[in-house]
Amino acid sequence: MTEIAFKAACIQLASGSNMNANLLEAERFIEHAAREGCRLIVLPENFAFMGARCKDMHKIREQDNDGPIQHFLSQTAQKLGIWLVGGTIPIATDRNDKLRAACLLYNDRGERVARYDKMHLFDVNLVETDEQYVESETIEPGSELCVVDTPFGKLGLSVCYDLRFPEMFRAMLDLGMEILAMPAAFTAMTGEAHWDVLLRARAIENLCHVLAAAQGGFHISGRKTWGHSMIVDPWGNRLAEQTSGNGPLIAEIDPGFIEATRRNFPSLQHRRIHCK
Repeated sequence: MTEIAFKAACIQLASGSNMNANLLEAERFIEHAAREGCRLIVLPENFAFMGARCKDMHKIREQDNDGPIQHFLSQTAQKLGIWLVGGTIPIATDRNDKLRAACLLYNDRGERVARYDKMHLFDVNLVETDEQYVESETIEPGSELCVVDTPFGKLGLSVCYDLRFPEMFRAMLDLGMEILAMPAAFTAMTGEAHWDVLLRARAIENLCHVLAAAQGGFHISGRKTWGHSMIVDPWGNRLAEQTSGNGPLIAEIDPGFIEATRRNFPSLQHRRIHCK
């Protein structure tokens, strides 16, 4: 982990079904964050496309390491000299009816250095708002954790519904995770109830920074996402939060704080049960 404080940003969007318009919007906000000195930037889940139905993602799915969304991420990271967490994009599988929701990490040379495929799929029925989601009809779950060395520390990648499964982050902690990137598209109802408390719990229990970039607003499907993108420190403090509207939220990350917190409050060393 670097010993020097650095700026990070989460980009909040309300993506629609026009991919080119979404990419232009994302590029504008990424460039703004880069001008403010941000070196690590996180995009939300489905940043390039949110259609009327989950299966609409088949229209824009890409082959691994090829396609306009992946080229956009690579070129943007290289052009601006930033590390970029590419939310999620649909990557083709061997099955015509399934794709992977892949979270890709690019370094400041535009090279892809990590891919995480969303593990936990959002198959729920929200009776109160008459919303039903069955991601497993379209998405094939991943099976591998992803924690990667970066100039900022060991960065873990996760996506949205993963947030509800603390054992996943304990396992990532065992891989050395110091910073957690969380692209998301929480529904308005579940976000209002659980988003804040879950994000802060993951930061506190794992004594790590959390960079949560969310969709926030109304979408073509009629769905409303919660927004409230947030950067949280290892003590659970909100360093930055954007409740609504599109744009970047920026915070300075102090690597020394995580080191001091883990040293002075060594709860991670007191664990008696470990994930296997």
